[in-house]
Amino acid sequence: MELLSSGVALQTVPEKYIFPAHKRPAKELVDSSVALPVIDLRGGRLQGDGRDEIVREIVDAGKQFGFFQVVNHGVPEQLIEHMVGVSEELFNMPVEEKAKYYSDDPSIICRLGSSTPYDQNGIRYWRDYLKLVCYPVEEFMHLWPQKPDKFREVLAKYIVEVRELADKLLRLIAEGLGLEQDYFSGGFSGGQTQMNVNYYPPCPDPSLTLGLLPHCDRHLITLLVQGTAARGLQAKFEGKWIPVEPIRNAFVVNFGHQLEIITNGVLRSVEHRAVTNTSVARLSIASLIMPKTDCLIAPAKSLINEHNPPKYKSFTFEEFLSAYNAAAANREGVLEYFKIEE
Repeated sequence: MELLSSGVALQTVPEKYIFPAHKRPAKELVDSSVALPVIDLRGGRLQGDGRDEIVREIVDAGKQFGFFQVVNHGVPEQLIEHMVGVSEELFNMPVEEKAKYYSDDPSIICRLGSSTPYDQNGIRYWRDYLKLVCYPVEEFMHLWPQKPDKFREVLAKYIVEVRELADKLLRLIAEGLGLEQDYFSGGFSGGQTQMNVNYYPPCPDPSLTLGLLPHCDRHLITLLVQGTAARGLQAKFEGKWIPVEPIRNAFVVNFGHQLEIITNGVLRSVEHRAVTNTSVARLSIASLIMPKTDCLIAPAKSLINEHNPPKYKSFTFEEFLSAYNAAAANREGVLEYFKIEE
């Protein structure tokens, strides 16, 4: 078992985590003057005069950034804090307890691991993770970690609230694009909801390594909580990386490849990555809203015409996952499989 959260504080970065000089984070420009939009959902009560404004803000953010943050979203703040708390407890458990959940087998529904499947030439990423399928709750709850003691109870409540928020956001997005409000329900968002709980321990030299590779998400939409005050998540904007500021109990929302393809490029799926820091461990909890594997993905018919022809051919989500893995999560590499030649 190989975990960074083993309880041993490393004084130097081991060779296998050191990236070639041209791939290190310091070699790319970071622009701290640009901030993602922060959208107030008014407690999740999305009716009345303010609804049109919220819809416009979400669609504008999707067109410009592919990312935004939401506050006053209706998910209880105490529940978010409990979810962050039990997740931190899990990574701080003794090694022998964590060993029960460790596996390198990607087919296992709930597993603890390290780095990513997309290691570059054997170079590892500075990240431990818990990956699990978490929705429908009754189908998968028995497979979740039994420790910490409250983990299953808290996660069961948390993911139901997050799913409800995701459904609200998808209805607002559909409305803003002139689609039927339930356009993204059914197969587009009806697959198994996955969760990545990411843990980035303090790194002796963050200039040498990365916590997570630059990538776009393979699914429909991601709702992510940043659990500490430490910066780490960065999104690509106009050729530079911009830090995604941690906002207490906010959700970072980003669009996956499927949403870009379904909207025929109107909304953007944007590269993002995680960098490390020397002082504190950073935790994030990403909930991944997935299509069903047999769902047919294609640009929405009402968004294409003779002046805006389809940019992508149709495919099943299962076919997309195969291409995504073959391209090692590279944005342009995976989209090349499905682009229609002009």
